[in-house]
Amino acid sequence: MKNKNKLVALVGMCGSGKSVVTEEFEDFGYQVVHFGDATMDKLNEASLLINESKERYMREKLRADLGMAAFAIVNLEKIKRKLEDGPVIVDGLYSWAEYKVLKEKFPSMEVIAIVADKKIRYDRLSKRNVRPLSIKEAESRDNTEIENIEKGGPIAAADIYITNNGNTVDLLMKVKDYIRKSV
Repeated sequence: MKNKNKLVALVGMCGSGKSVVTEEFEDFGYQVVHFGDATMDKLNEASLLINESKERYMREKLRADLGMAAFAIVNLEKIKRKLEDGPVIVDGLYSWAEYKVLKEKFPSMEVIAIVADKKIRYDRLSKRNVRPLSIKEAESRDNTEIENIEKGGPIAAADIYITNNGNTVDLLMKVKDYIRKSV
């Protein structure tokens, strides 16, 4: 790999396919930093039970304490350590503030937006095995993430867009094509 210390961040709305893309990068040797793991780490440090209400409490607490860039701030050292060993994919970059922190610390970071039509995303979300969402719940989540977490900014500022309106095989072909071209 010509750029051993490559940093890629994935952005996209819920149901767009970010998890599938992250797994494909991992299969190509990228180390994964899941921003959401910081929530679980902090819950464990505080000896709190892990459940949806405690997770929400901790996410909100982190953002109240550190601002909208909280998850970038708490993951900076992990990203730096992993970059010493090879390329890194960040899964879970949400806010504009997080984007700005990472771009300042890692100017060569590439941001890939995984995008899919809303109807397709909502259909996927309704059929997923873990925490399925109704159309109303999916709309509410979209609105909350756009209005309260500034999720639209990083998507709009992405360097590359991969459209995922088809099946998983089509998506993985696009991702493999990107990875091969960036090696």
